Amino acid sequence: MNDITSPLAILGGTFDPVHYGHLRLADDVRTALALPEVRLVPAGKPPHRVAPQASARDRIAMLELGVREFPGLVVDAREISRGGKSYTVDTLGELRREMPHTPLALLIGADAFRGLPSWHRWSDLFVLAHLIVVPRPGIATGTGLPDVLAREWNARRSDDPQVLRTRLAGSIYLQPVTERPISSTAIRAALAHGGPESVEIAGLLPPAVLAYIEANALYTHSLPHAS
Repeated sequence: MNDITSPLAILGGTFDPVHYGHLRLADDVRTALALPEVRLVPAGKPPHRVAPQASARDRIAMLELGVREFPGLVVDAREISRGGKSYTVDTLGELRREMPHTPLALLIGADAFRGLPSWHRWSDLFVLAHLIVVPRPGIATGTGLPDVLAREWNARRSDDPQVLRTRLAGSIYLQPVTERPISSTAIRAALAHGGPESVEIAGLLPPAVLAYIEANALYTHSLPHAS
């Protein structure tokens, strides 16, 4: 297709709170693949985990503050605005209708990728977007996958980043990034026990985000849900 435009990458999550692990991963992928934009899409009601501790309004505000340090990262709050459970396939479907000639690329960690068959309408993801899989330490990528996912891996895996620009969807591309073992869960726990001045969170999230957390007294009581 001669009218294909530059790819758009999407990174979803609860971002509760957003931290440098999220932001630098997105920026590393954007830089490595020369992508014009990566959209960070905060989940409204994530189907695979309990509700975020911070409100949707606060999570959007923290994301808007966090992306200021990273040109090319943009906040897209459509899952919160849409209401209901936040299914990735619905988000990609909306984006595909809005941008019929733009390749879409979903950023996903190797750990989440292995669980892809449990996602709502997971096989439709390949019709709507490419998958950019980010390796995780200790997590195998192409081996030991569930059979249904192994078939997709073997059929769709590509080492050529140009597939992200020449096709609208359907490929799996592996993109290593600098590992940053930062956890929102650990940040919330540190904030609950030591407040924003805790040495445990020094340098883990943008100063503007930390200031927002302090000003709004967020995470004063840590809850045991995942990052």
